[in-house]
Amino acid sequence: MDAVQIFTLLLLLGAANGAPLAATKLLRQRFSQPVDGGRCFVDGRPLFGPSKTWRGIVSACAATAMVAWVLGFDWQLGLGIALLSMVGDLASSFIKRRIGMGSSGMALGLDQIPEALLPLLVYAHRLELSTGEIVVTVAIFFVAELILSRILYALHWRDRPY
Repeated sequence: MDAVQIFTLLLLLGAANGAPLAATKLLRQRFSQPVDGGRCFVDGRPLFGPSKTWRGIVSACAATAMVAWVLGFDWQLGLGIALLSMVGDLASSFIKRRIGMGSSGMALGLDQIPEALLPLLVYAHRLELSTGEIVVTVAIFFVAELILSRILYALHWRDRPY
């Protein structure tokens, strides 16, 4: 397995998933329109919840495109990875709302895996990723996100220590 490639992928996934948090800290409530517009699904629960915002998606796309470019990839790859990561994150939120979990509630695995796995699966051929590389990258992302979440909580960047 190529450790450099895995590290590079982790940087891209980190940019996609870290940018919304940074944007929230920097911009506070500005531009924080929820993706679901406050609408509810047929079960009466929100589609995604108030923490899934257009600001988060835009910041993820911009940051990941920029990081991809800095790392020597085309910015479109970064944009695609960010969009797919955000789709995975929205899917997780949708499922969590269906099972009655509130916004920002923690669901181990569901909160980490889709946002890393979806972009890696879609870009596996283009990036020449083996199944093993995908599994290792998702596993490292999973553990790193749990560790970073605790650090960010200690630094008062997160409200909860997932």
